[in-house]
Amino acid sequence: MKSLSRIFLAGILCMSIGLPLFPVLADEGMWTFDNPPTKLLQERYGFTPTAEWLEHVRLSSVRFNDGGSGSFVSGRGLVLTNHHVALGQLQKLSTPQRDYVKDGFYAATTSEELKCPDLELNVLVSMEDVTTRVAHAVPKDASEAEALKARKAEIAKIEKESLEKTGLEAEVVMLYQGSEYWLYRYKKYTDVRLVFAPEQQAAFYGGDPDNFTYPRYDLDMAIFRIYENGQPVESKHYLKWNARGADDGELVFVSGHPGSTERKQTLAQLEFARDYSYPAILKILKRRLGVLRQYATLGPEQARQANRSIFGIENAVKAFTGEYNGLLDKNLMAKKERDEKAFREKVAANAAWQKTYGSAWDDIARAEKGHAEMFQAERYRSLRGTRLGTIALQVVRFPTEMKKPDAERLEEYRDSQIESLKFSLFSPAPLYPGMEEVLLANTLQESLEELGAADPFVKAALNGRSPAEVAKEIASGTKLTDAAFRKSLVDGGEAAVAASNDPLVAFARRIDAPLRAMRKWTEDNVESVATAAGEKIGQARFAVYGKSTYPDATFTLRLAYGTVTGYPMNGTKAPYKTTFYGLFDRALGFDMKPPYNLPPRWAERKDRLELSTPFNFVTSCDVVGGNSGSPVINRNGELVGLIFDGNIESLVGNFVYIEENNRSIAVHPAAIIAALRKLYDAGSLADELEGKMARAVGAN
Repeated sequence: MKSLSRIFLAGILCMSIGLPLFPVLADEGMWTFDNPPTKLLQERYGFTPTAEWLEHVRLSSVRFNDGGSGSFVSGRGLVLTNHHVALGQLQKLSTPQRDYVKDGFYAATTSEELKCPDLELNVLVSMEDVTTRVAHAVPKDASEAEALKARKAEIAKIEKESLEKTGLEAEVVMLYQGSEYWLYRYKKYTDVRLVFAPEQQAAFYGGDPDNFTYPRYDLDMAIFRIYENGQPVESKHYLKWNARGADDGELVFVSGHPGSTERKQTLAQLEFARDYSYPAILKILKRRLGVLRQYATLGPEQARQANRSIFGIENAVKAFTGEYNGLLDKNLMAKKERDEKAFREKVAANAAWQKTYGSAWDDIARAEKGHAEMFQAERYRSLRGTRLGTIALQVVRFPTEMKKPDAERLEEYRDSQIESLKFSLFSPAPLYPGMEEVLLANTLQESLEELGAADPFVKAALNGRSPAEVAKEIASGTKLTDAAFRKSLVDGGEAAVAASNDPLVAFARRIDAPLRAMRKWTEDNVESVATAAGEKIGQARFAVYGKSTYPDATFTLRLAYGTVTGYPMNGTKAPYKTTFYGLFDRALGFDMKPPYNLPPRWAERKDRLELSTPFNFVTSCDVVGGNSGSPVINRNGELVGLIFDGNIESLVGNFVYIEENNRSIAVHPAAIIAALRKLYDAGSLADELEGKMARAVGAN
């Protein structure tokens, strides 16, 4: 990964990092739908999206609340996303007897579609600027901590009022480092059913070695259907299927939900991430990965249980390593320093700007210095990687938080969020005590090693015993694996939680206080400062440059644009597309050895395929994690691809976009149709996607 710095060095010499000192000209940006890049699109491509086009794309786009994106692709509620976005639900629907991750799934009729245990999908219905209201809620002479509390209280009030008025899920989103606040209203769907998924080996062909690389040959797709009142929804807005796809050089768009970026963070924030956050994250993930791999060696069932977690951590390690290497590049950081210096000089040249905004960078640097001193405690006073631990804390905190006024609760317990929290908390999805035991033992042992036995969190968690003893007692004795038991405790209120002798509930009661104290310290000393100072920097940016750029990603709907195009790679050029020919050549080149072996049906039915059919392709569209499952759309608003990854050069995209070689990777729609018809005997599903007929309906 060290070669990353050489790959993008030439590009950063002529581009700003994070701060657009010049207008954005490249195929860069994750643009909000209230501020689309219409001028840039017209100047560069001669295309201006109409209000109707933008509305159609927005209402066709879907957010997967457990992480990822998707889109409506039929008038009867079909939603297309990635297999790896669907992986969590595939795992939860599977049993020791039926492994849908390994073997795939297809419902030939609607009656065979499988209801997901806890999948929530969101569609962005409307947006409203509430910046003035949030800003006016902060008293003039409030401290940073008081200001943060006032903002959060007003946000809770806005969300609650909107929910009561419209019935739509309400979320106030902070943009441009707090210079703008927008109220996003979502239509929420919770009756979501699995229709189709290929084998994981087909979806993630090449495994971890090929992850974040190109050329690729992945059928990384899955299809769900949304229901309301027991019937498939009639989706007025959906993306019509264009199996021809997009040509080399053609303008395309990506509408999805990028998770987060740090392109507009200050130098002090990036240095903190480089020196503290990334090394710790990678250390924690690699340790947990080793624990899970060891657990998977205990038998086939343990391997099945650990599959999703291992996949996710391997993916995260590779992604974070790429980002970390970007921060380690001295030229990139030097360029960032020059950009920030030039920006601050422009602010200082105007006395009014300097008085209002000038202290913001130093305030953040001061907060990050204090953050560094508490980082070890903040990082390891937590439950990391254990689902049962998270559930236990939610059960213990639920009745305590709900008796407080809405504005004073922890954010996840606000009225606007509580139904989603309950939907997840009371999920009937299986939990695996054996795996949870080793994960909990690991996280407690890690905290003990990093913080020492005298730390208040460690003392409360271990209560004088070893991590292994605590984890074993919890895993063997808890009843929180039963959704009905969890609900009975929550319904019973504080008295029921306080009286419970369940070992996991008792554990959560012990650690609640030190965890709350750590969270409050971070809010008062880091988040409050970053919010207040970030707001000033964002306003300074508007004052100096105008609103000519896009905000950092926030797992909210964004529009990216670019072209279908190859790129220079390893002294040659990567093609804009791959074909089925390349898949079989790669398999044979590795003698069909894992992870380059083919699922049996692919080898057996090879002769049914037209091998020149496009498989994957690349675009210059600017995407990051969270965009997985996003549709690739042409000028006509048709679906011409399915985003599933970025190339290795794109991993630095958390901090900077380099048009020369930053590429998003997509599944070609022709490959999806070919696989459904020729390999999976799913012709009726292919017909529905292509608008030829409705699928067979069985009794629901």
